[in-house]
Amino acid sequence: MRNKLIALVDGSAYSRSVCDHAAWIARRSDLSVELLHVLGRREGGSAGDLSGAISLGARSALLEQLSDLDEQRAKLAVQRGRAILEDARAIVEEDGVSAIEQLRHGDLIEALSQKEGEAELIVVGKRGEGSDFAQGHLGSNLERVMRASRKPLFVASRAFREIGKVLLAYDGSPGAMRAVDYVARNPLYAGLHIKIVTAGTESAQVKKGLADAKAMLDGAGLNAETAICPGQPEEALARLVEGDGIDHLVMGASGHSRLRTLFVGSTSLEMIRTCKVPILLAR
Repeated sequence: MRNKLIALVDGSAYSRSVCDHAAWIARRSDLSVELLHVLGRREGGSAGDLSGAISLGARSALLEQLSDLDEQRAKLAVQRGRAILEDARAIVEEDGVSAIEQLRHGDLIEALSQKEGEAELIVVGKRGEGSDFAQGHLGSNLERVMRASRKPLFVASRAFREIGKVLLAYDGSPGAMRAVDYVARNPLYAGLHIKIVTAGTESAQVKKGLADAKAMLDGAGLNAETAICPGQPEEALARLVEGDGIDHLVMGASGHSRLRTLFVGSTSLEMIRTCKVPILLAR
C-alpha cells in the first residue's frame, strides 16, 4: 500500500481548497488521498429531555416524537456526510488523483488519532463550517488538530493557487532544522523556489545557521536563497509573504527564542489567521 495523506473535509467553503491542495500534494509526493469526514456526537445525538413537568401521557407522546426526530436527524447527518465525501472525491478526481472516503462517528481528534499513524501528512482548512463568516477567528477544530496531531500539518488557505515560491522560517532551533530536513527530503518541494528566512538581527551565528540550512537544501538539489529580516517573526514573515509574492509558508512545529511564540499558545494561531497562503507545520 502506498503512503497516504489524510484530508479533513466538512461542509465549509474551505473544503474545495483542502481537496485541491491535497491533490496537488499527492501528485508531487506520490501519495494516495484519504478523505475523512467525522460526524460529531451532536450530529444525530439526543437533544436532551425537553418534555418538562407535563402529564405522563403527553410526556410519553412527546418523548416518542423527540426520539423519532433524533433518528431522522442522525440519518440526515449520515446522508449529508456521505454527500460531502462524494463531492470531495469528485474534486480530487477532477485534479487527476484517486481518493478513498472515510465517514466516522464521534470526536474528530479521537478519529484522527486512530487514522494518522498510517498517514504522512494531514491537510486541513484554516476555518471550518461554523467559522466561514466569523472574520478574525480560526476554526476550533484546527486549533485542536494543531495541538493533538503528531504528523506534519498542511493548513489550506481559502482558495488554491499553484505553488511556486516557498518561504521557510528558520531560527536554528531543532524544530526549524526538522522543517529544513522535511523540505530537503520531500519531493513536494522539488523544482520550487525556496527562501530561507530568519527574523531578527544579523550576526555571525545567524548567518552560519542560514548557510548550513541552504547547504542542506542545495545538497538535495533544491533552489534556495537566504535572508535576514528585522522585526518580530510574525510581522517580518507576514511582510515577506505579501511583498515577495510567496505562495506557501513552511515552519517547524516547535522552536526557541522569539520564533517559539509562533508555535505555542495563541501566537501560532495568529500567524495562521493573518497569513493568506497555505502553511505547513513540520513536526
